[in-house]
Amino acid sequence: MIDLLGYGAFFLSTALIFALITLGLNLQWGLTGLFNVGISGFVAIGAYASAILTTPATPDRIGGFGWPILLGWAAAALLTAAAAAFTGYATLRLKSDYLAITTFGVAVVVQLVALNAQVLTGGPFGVAFIPRPFAAVQADPVLFNFANLAVIAAVTGATFLALQRLSRSPWGRVLRALREDERAAIALGKSARSYRIQAFAVGGAVMGLAGAVQAHFIGFIAPDNYLPTLTFQVWAMLMVGGSGSNRGAVMGAIVVWAIWVGSGSLTSAIVPGDWQARAASLQIVAIGVMLCLILLWRPQGFFGARRRGA
Repeated sequence: MIDLLGYGAFFLSTALIFALITLGLNLQWGLTGLFNVGISGFVAIGAYASAILTTPATPDRIGGFGWPILLGWAAAALLTAAAAAFTGYATLRLKSDYLAITTFGVAVVVQLVALNAQVLTGGPFGVAFIPRPFAAVQADPVLFNFANLAVIAAVTGATFLALQRLSRSPWGRVLRALREDERAAIALGKSARSYRIQAFAVGGAVMGLAGAVQAHFIGFIAPDNYLPTLTFQVWAMLMVGGSGSNRGAVMGAIVVWAIWVGSGSLTSAIVPGDWQARAASLQIVAIGVMLCLILLWRPQGFFGARRRGA
């Protein structure tokens, strides 16, 4: 029973980290209509930034700054926001498919830098010994997992409330106007480019914060953590929960992560060991089938608004 409680806390912590990433995507896509397929790259920037700033000194890479965890998280969010703003400034004149291709390219570049810039990121060996909140109680897994869950829930809840206020503010209404009718918004004197860069930067900051929180929750990061599969997972979470809804972003993250973990456990239980590596792709199939079924039943997702005339 105690082990089950500890695992439940671990599961919810991971799901809420995904919810944090999905909230950032919802601001970019659900509120503003920016098709970002470079999610894994922005999450990686935040994770590596915080890890480098907070880890102890090592002889084979840059580090040893020893910053407190909270300062590392704040710096990660700011650096990722700057990277997202730069990406937005360079690419947001592109639309739909072209923007998606460009942001995917950004994610690939970040992943390759993480893999090859060994003096900065540790290369394929990653960054270890990342400080973990409540490390003093690691000997008690249940207490440790629940303490981390409380911190992650607080960060996710604060971000959720902040994004709710932003979406209902005049700034959020301008973003929705640009998504629905760009020409009308421009005719009212709003700068489409400026507002989109701002939205891209804020969404990127949330993704970077999520990457930093995840890095300190796990205690180790490597380039393999930030493959395109991460982007697929987050997009599935937003579509299931409902694009344009922050509540949907959180609910979709929890539901999709439950299906992802459940399908993995089921696969490992029923598939022989020799076929485990190949059978891992069944997780992608499970998410795809689930996504199709939910969109057939409820095209707007759990909390998405119904389209007029639908």
